[in-house]
Amino acid sequence: MSRRTLGTNLLVIDGEVVQIETLRYTPAGIPLLSFVLRHLSEQVEAGMQRRVECDVNAMVMGPLAEKSQSIKVGEFVKASGFLAKRSLKSTQLVMHINTLDAI
Repeated sequence: MSRRTLGTNLLVIDGEVVQIETLRYTPAGIPLLSFVLRHLSEQVEAGMQRRVECDVNAMVMGPLAEKSQSIKVGEFVKASGFLAKRSLKSTQLVMHINTLDAI
C-alpha cells in the first residue's frame, strides 16, 4: 500500500467544553492541554434535516495551551485545527487545535 501525502485536513467546530484536564507537559517540555468539546446542531444531509450530536476529543499545545488554561467547563468555543491519531498505535482521532475562540 503506497502512502501518498495529501494536503487538506481541516476541522472547524463550535462546541461546549464538557471536560478539561490540567495543563501538562510533553517529554520535550511543550505545554499540552486536553479537553472534550460537545457539539449539537442541525445539519442538512441528502436534502433532509438531521440532528447532530458528538463529543470531540481535542488538545492544544504550546503557547495556546498555556493561554487556554482559563477555559472552564460549560464555556462555548469555536475551534479550528486538524485531525490526527492519538498515538502511533492508536486508531482514535483527536482534534489538534490551532485557533480557539470563545463564542
